[in-house]
Amino acid sequence: MRKALLRWTALLGVTAVVWAVLAALGLSASALFASLVVAAFFAVRGIGPSRVPKPAGMLAQGILAVSIGLMVDTDTLSALGSAWVPALGVCVATLVVSVAAGFLLAAHKDVDALTGALSMIAGGAQGLVAVTRELGGDERIVAVVQYLRVGLIIVTMPLVATLVFGAGSSSGSARETGGTAWYLDLLVVAACIACGVGVAKLIRLPAPATLGPLAVSMALELSGWIDSVSAPMVLLPIAFVLIGWQAGLAFTRDSVRAVGRVFPYAVVLIAAVGVICALLGLVLSHAAGITLLEGYLATTPGGLSAVLAVSAASGVNVTFVAAVQVVRLVIMLFAAPFGAKAFVALRNRRAKEIGARPKSCRPMTGVSSADDIDR
Repeated sequence: MRKALLRWTALLGVTAVVWAVLAALGLSASALFASLVVAAFFAVRGIGPSRVPKPAGMLAQGILAVSIGLMVDTDTLSALGSAWVPALGVCVATLVVSVAAGFLLAAHKDVDALTGALSMIAGGAQGLVAVTRELGGDERIVAVVQYLRVGLIIVTMPLVATLVFGAGSSSGSARETGGTAWYLDLLVVAACIACGVGVAKLIRLPAPATLGPLAVSMALELSGWIDSVSAPMVLLPIAFVLIGWQAGLAFTRDSVRAVGRVFPYAVVLIAAVGVICALLGLVLSHAAGITLLEGYLATTPGGLSAVLAVSAASGVNVTFVAAVQVVRLVIMLFAAPFGAKAFVALRNRRAKEIGARPKSCRPMTGVSSADDIDR
């Protein structure tokens, strides 16, 4: 017990120091990156805790899901106006492109199809990493590729917006919203998590710790009952740290080498997805009657906070950009668990069919062991 306490204390202390350094350098999502890197280092060196307790991981998923669900208000959705059909079409197209890129990534010997698809889905990086283990994927590869995607987008998006689409600066400021007392916000978040997880388990939703709280918080927000409620800001960094630790502590020396081999392929595919999404932005610009810059920002595959910051600084229609981005994010987080569940069911059925064949009829290549089937 004492040894475990010392390991957790060391992990927390080093994470806090690295987090502070990265935050001082202005790195986006510094809490998440710090916890992932530190936990991975501790795990590979054999000096970290074995894993994050399951209740803590579910709590982190629930906090993140509720914070996203509370973003889906009527004002945001109404900003789409008559352009909701092309906006929705572009969001679905982004999902298709992401999944296709994921299957291309799965052509690499170190990545299975489910992990590849979850790694390349454009949106909700933290949420996807949080549910990957529950869905049966390799959260280590998903974490690295998803954070790589977010990092590349954050770095390149302002440059593309300025050099290609002529984004400038504006003195406009973001819309301010009212708020309730922090303890009321906390009670709403807790209620959404508890009710959401309970109902999701009752009706057997995939990834109940994410989809349940997400659905409940969205329903309450759209009902107008909790217009001024938002997730307390202190909760999100805690959730990010837990999610980062959960993924980082799963690393081993072999998995680090595997991620290194996947890295170059992931960079190429992320760049390809970014280019295709930019082209989808051109389509949305024409269909919705918005500027090319607004179309590009609305369809950027990730980095929501950075997208909104650039939008506000450029003087474009921030509300429209936010609406498309939030719709895309929700679609990705809902589609991923259901798609993964369908894929796993298909994979298991295929594995049973192969196992039922006479031994002489089995192919010499492909799945060779139960371990491979369960990857």
